[in-house]
Amino acid sequence: MKSRNTIIGLFSLFVVANAYAQRKPHLDSKKTIEERITLLMNEMTVEEKVGQMNQYNWSWDVTGPAPKGGVSKLKLDHLRQGWVGSLLSVRGAKEVRAVQKIAVEETRLGIPLIIGFDVIHGYKTLSPIPLAEAASWDLEAIRKSTAIAAAEASAAGINWAFGPNVDISRDPRWGRIMEAAGEDPYLGSKIATARVKGFQGDNLAENNTIAACAKHFAAYGFVESGREYNTVDISNATLYNVVLPPFKAAKDAGVRTMMNAFNLLNGIPATSNSFLQRDILKGKWDFDGFVVSDWASIKETVTHGFAKDGSEAVQKSVMAGSDMDMESYLYVAELVKLVNDKKVKIELVDDAVRRILRVKYELGLFDDPYKYCDEAREKTTIGSQFNNEGVLDMAKKSIVLLKNENQLLPLKKSGQKIALIGALANDKTSPLGSWRIASNDNTAVSVLEGMQKYKGNQLTYDKGTDVTVGKTTFVQELEFNTTDKSGFEAAKNAAQNADVVVMVLGEHGFQSGEGRSRTNIDLPGNQQELLEEIFKVNKNIVLVLNNGRPLTIPWASENIPTIVEAWQLGTQSGNAIAEVLYGDYNPSGKLPISFPRNVGQIPIYYNHFGTGRPVNSDTNVFWSHYSDVENTPLYVFGHGLSYTSFGYSNLKINKAVFEKDEPVKVSVTVTNTGKYEGKEVVQLYIRDLNGSLVRPVKELKGFELVNLKIGETKIINFTLTNAELGFFDNNGNYLVESGMFKVFVGTNSNDVLESEFELK
Repeated sequence: MKSRNTIIGLFSLFVVANAYAQRKPHLDSKKTIEERITLLMNEMTVEEKVGQMNQYNWSWDVTGPAPKGGVSKLKLDHLRQGWVGSLLSVRGAKEVRAVQKIAVEETRLGIPLIIGFDVIHGYKTLSPIPLAEAASWDLEAIRKSTAIAAAEASAAGINWAFGPNVDISRDPRWGRIMEAAGEDPYLGSKIATARVKGFQGDNLAENNTIAACAKHFAAYGFVESGREYNTVDISNATLYNVVLPPFKAAKDAGVRTMMNAFNLLNGIPATSNSFLQRDILKGKWDFDGFVVSDWASIKETVTHGFAKDGSEAVQKSVMAGSDMDMESYLYVAELVKLVNDKKVKIELVDDAVRRILRVKYELGLFDDPYKYCDEAREKTTIGSQFNNEGVLDMAKKSIVLLKNENQLLPLKKSGQKIALIGALANDKTSPLGSWRIASNDNTAVSVLEGMQKYKGNQLTYDKGTDVTVGKTTFVQELEFNTTDKSGFEAAKNAAQNADVVVMVLGEHGFQSGEGRSRTNIDLPGNQQELLEEIFKVNKNIVLVLNNGRPLTIPWASENIPTIVEAWQLGTQSGNAIAEVLYGDYNPSGKLPISFPRNVGQIPIYYNHFGTGRPVNSDTNVFWSHYSDVENTPLYVFGHGLSYTSFGYSNLKINKAVFEKDEPVKVSVTVTNTGKYEGKEVVQLYIRDLNGSLVRPVKELKGFELVNLKIGETKIINFTLTNAELGFFDNNGNYLVESGMFKVFVGTNSNDVLESEFELK
């Protein structure tokens, strides 16, 4: 039983809270959220409304001395005046409590802040980069991974994640390809849903869930040449059928916010694009959350040449549907005057503010502004054993076995001499990947540490060559050492005396991510030369790739017998890789993006159109091809091997002709024909053979992750409905058309069984 003093204390707290609610009716939890918003907005001045649309980056220690002048002093003054609705980058329960206290207790209306942060693949305990997680094709694992990130971030005071990134991209030169789910809109949509549910859970008011933010709306993954912040110029067919589906999936999953993009679309910056934000997002889709700009993107509309000055940039962006200004300082500077001068309707401001307040109410911030500020929960949650076990599980599921000739893998657990080579094998920072602002350097488990846990073999290590020189920070450009070969001989000696050589090569974790576009996506520095030198003395090489994007590795693919795509796997990277190498986990990942043979093929993707001359039918030069390399990728979308093998047979469709709205039942028999228990991602693709718009040669429309014991057979069933059989026309109308359809089912987008049916 509670003590008498505790009961009296709780009663007193109730009385005080009730009195406070009576004094401020918008705090009355008995009223609906919409009623409370209306009551609050009736009390707000135009300045206070605009303040809710203003987001600042917080760059000073809140619990330390107050700033004396400059930008930080301005931000603090605005916060105390109630002219700030959100802060980003402030973190830690103590720090967040301090800024929240100012907003709630020192401003006239006491409106709490929403605290945003780039929670991209974890907070401090890091999961694999999102592209790697997409390779798992395991939606429940991705949801759990995101929930771990939400739990840690929320324990540090954060209640809003700037994620998931749901950009579809076909260009691995783009650095931010590591943030999203790859090239396919169907897979991307499923993963977007899983991530939104992971962040937001079943109840946004719980203190271990946070608001998600789908970004970047829209088409940022299609920047020309893969160059960051560049122009986008795509067709409506691509926009509606490839770019928008993951955003729509995120909206349908209940995502509470979206972030617009830096790029142009149809000559208009996405930040000021009413077609995207008013017509589609808030109109056709009826999205009732709010839209935040990307960093200073409202100001950048002036640089683009779309707005003549800051005032016009604000006018166009508000009218287009951008509800919150991230770090442009323009809404708070210009919007009140624009409203007073009748250049912006107050109704547009009211709509934006209502959307922002709605999310704050849903988070429960008005009922308890300090619910995310529990220092005790912060200490027990961040870095917990549960979280580390969760990210380890995710990391193992993200690894893709690209090649395994001669069955070099799994390694024997005793009696082998193993040479481990590569600077990345002993790196405890690079595996954390890009976009890991809250983590600390040197906190990843290295491959060397992971392999050292297996005591039965003789393991030697040599770095061979450095990957980078100089410091590698989030903001600093990387320098690559391409000349120092002083470590080659020691590495060759180690390899010469080994039964198996494990080489860990690839990119540094900060070589992908925002601002990290590359024109050459091969092994950087002199790693390729090291690989070839080691191959001369020992051909039993297991190449383990650490990278944030597809790499062009044609020489390795032709010569190296075993290749493991291990991406950048986060905190538990080395343990995950070691468990796969030694066979304690049978790899099951599949590529969510095609690997090109060279950069000249880019963009290369599986769901392309066939062209009018797709094959060399006339045995002459006049067909769609290159003269120096074949059309196919090095590794196709959906590719991924296992230590076991799987046989596909007996593809069936329940009948030959279907009416529209009638479900199409597809089944296939899958058998584990190898020597290990394993998981297989069974993939279903379709092709609409003729339509009012030409359809791709294949489109993923279903997949199932199935576990099979040795010799086990299962029948895998799929159902195709209008949702899978249709497409969008150039006006955004969804069509399901009559005609013949092919169905493909198999282990990847290329190796498939085939059948067909007719839709009447």
